[in-house]
Amino acid sequence: MNKYEDMIDMKRPVSKKHPPMPIKDRAAQFAPFAALSGHREALAEEIKKYDEDLGYQ
Repeated sequence: MNKYEDMIDMKRPVSKKHPPMPIKDRAAQFAPFAALSGHREALAEEIKKYDEDLGYQ
């Protein structure tokens, strides 16, 4: 018998104290977050400065 084989046919536990979370709220937990907010704008500004220094417009 494999280490967790006895758990394969078990039902998922359901809390008696807490109702299940709505799907839309559950999905929001895993949605990407803006860890690098402003990064794209800052990069575009640096590229613009670099191009100006080289004489590009």
